[in-house]
Amino acid sequence: MTRQTKAKKAEDVRLSVGEDADLIATLLKRNVSEVFGENDPERRRAVIREIYAEDAVVHAPVGAIVGRHALDKFAGDLRSTHPHYVYTPFGEPQVLHDSARLAWGSGPEGEPPAFTGEDFILVRNGKIAALYIYLDSVPV
Repeated sequence: MTRQTKAKKAEDVRLSVGEDADLIATLLKRNVSEVFGENDPERRRAVIREIYAEDAVVHAPVGAIVGRHALDKFAGDLRSTHPHYVYTPFGEPQVLHDSARLAWGSGPEGEPPAFTGEDFILVRNGKIAALYIYLDSVPV
């Protein structure tokens, strides 16, 4: 049995990058630098409130982290293990519809990264609703 699909007209196809592409890219870049790269707890909490949905879920190698408070604790605990590390994006975020991804490295400033990874976000109503953290190497 063959499956037939109706040919789509140009106006039926949603563009991969819409008018919110800049916002989505900015959310992802701010997450890397101002959430996971921030040592000051007050500044980190303010940014989390600004860019994350209240019910956001972070999927990390350690498990799922649900809500802004849990995210703040996770990011703070992570920063305390290596407060002198900087997170450096590898290029610009790639945005697709309501999502984006960005590869990054982390380590002491001016040195090769101690570990690398890639973040993938889903955005809802102008805020990060879900973050998936993929590690290429285990932090040292």
